[in-house]
Amino acid sequence: MGRLEQEIARRRTFAIISHPDAGKTTLTEKFLLYGGAINLAGSVKGKATARHAVSDWMEIEKQRGISVTSSVLQFEYDGCCINILDTPGHQDFSEDTYRTLMAADSAVMVIDASKGVEAQTKKLFKVCTLRHIPIFTFINKLDRDAMDTFDLLDDIEKNLGIDTCPVNWPIGSGKGFKGVYDRDSRSVVTYADTQKGTKEGTETRISLDDREELLAEIGEEALDKLEEEVELIDGASAEFDLDAVRAGMLTPVFFGSALNNFGVEIFLRGFLEMALPPSARMSDAGLIDPVEHGFSAFVFKIQANMNKAHRDRIAFMRICSGKYEADREVRHVQSGRVQRLSQPQQLMASDRKILDEAYAGDIIGVFDPGLYSIGDTFCLPKEKFCYEGIPTFAPEHFARVRQVDTMKRDQFVKGISQIAQEGAIQIFQEFNTGMEEIICGVVGMLQFDVLKFRLKSEYNVDILLETLPYEHIRWITHTDVDPQKLVGTTDMKRIKDLKGNPLLLFINPWSVQMVLDRNKGLELAEFSRN
Repeated sequence: MGRLEQEIARRRTFAIISHPDAGKTTLTEKFLLYGGAINLAGSVKGKATARHAVSDWMEIEKQRGISVTSSVLQFEYDGCCINILDTPGHQDFSEDTYRTLMAADSAVMVIDASKGVEAQTKKLFKVCTLRHIPIFTFINKLDRDAMDTFDLLDDIEKNLGIDTCPVNWPIGSGKGFKGVYDRDSRSVVTYADTQKGTKEGTETRISLDDREELLAEIGEEALDKLEEEVELIDGASAEFDLDAVRAGMLTPVFFGSALNNFGVEIFLRGFLEMALPPSARMSDAGLIDPVEHGFSAFVFKIQANMNKAHRDRIAFMRICSGKYEADREVRHVQSGRVQRLSQPQQLMASDRKILDEAYAGDIIGVFDPGLYSIGDTFCLPKEKFCYEGIPTFAPEHFARVRQVDTMKRDQFVKGISQIAQEGAIQIFQEFNTGMEEIICGVVGMLQFDVLKFRLKSEYNVDILLETLPYEHIRWITHTDVDPQKLVGTTDMKRIKDLKGNPLLLFINPWSVQMVLDRNKGLELAEFSRN
């Protein structure tokens, strides 16, 4: 096995998805502790003196204690090179998560043991199933009172339509949480409340057959219940099938407490054993093999002003095949330009490290001169193919945006255009005007607050937002339609996106079908592919 093959084989690239407050950021920090990437875990929402989580860097995130942008974190553990794509948990930022999942090879789903599957988890899970990516489940917060374990598994199966296979099993919860039972080794790993922010926990393993020692450690009531449950799960739960896991049809389930660092390393080891290294990806030239093919990558995220001092734009790209080398020229397929990627770097929250090389599976950030868009492909100069586009999901809330100070028109247009290129908001224009009338569309209302905050802090522009009653947007899929000649409804509005593509806005959902009925041959789509 050559070096290229070895390096790609040891990569694991995954996204962490969850409902807000399920403990995703805490789990991410504990992974980084094991990888030696950080020495002390900070709390996202703690006392005013507490350090902010390493993956949260934007000012508004620190103020509100939520992740609103995806960060990329890389660390080494047990011979593997791990790339974590941390995603926003808040539903108003799900658009960013959708795109991030396009760059991941597998997903880790974090579920709060007291709440089970929540609305946001369902939405994100659907995106995983669209791509058939393997899903690994960590049921968190066992140090608090939890739902019945069988009910939790049933909840996952019913709500998400995926089979579950518990790898371990919790013994009690809350104050009565004693540890987990490891099904493979038939042993109990006991829980001790470790010092928060450390990775040194006292873990004791006791065989299920060693009844005397278990009685002394967890007590008769807990042991009797465990023995009863072990009999049930051995008879009732799905057989572990690695192929089904890798096909996204079966999710291995682990239990623990990320805050108290119990069960995290067990989960990390299990995940690394089961998860696949980078695999072939579909392009318009067929499947691209990560090892056999030369360098190629696609952009899944653009972030402006990560460094206030430099006013820069970083394009995050997922390397899909081959090896990136710093001095090598590559082709930006969409513009046809052959160039060297500028300032290639890996990011650890707001810290950066300039790279000389990177391999398939890695995520790198490069300086964007204003040329790149989400979904763009990079490959070797002699090649020309494109990876499948990344869907742009339909916004659900719309507002007319105006700047307060008309003298700051240029800053306003530049700021809103740059933020829109990141993909978190979408901007549209009235059909017969230019940038005078800007309509902004977002998936969640909180995005309007972020837009207002960022325009003020990064571009020194104050804006007024006038919310509009529209809730449904449709792209016109074929180019030979004149939107002006469409027979519309009273609640329909004609707009266009920045590329000049015509779109229709509706207040009422039934109006969409009415317009289709009135205009034979018209085709409308709920999302567009870049």
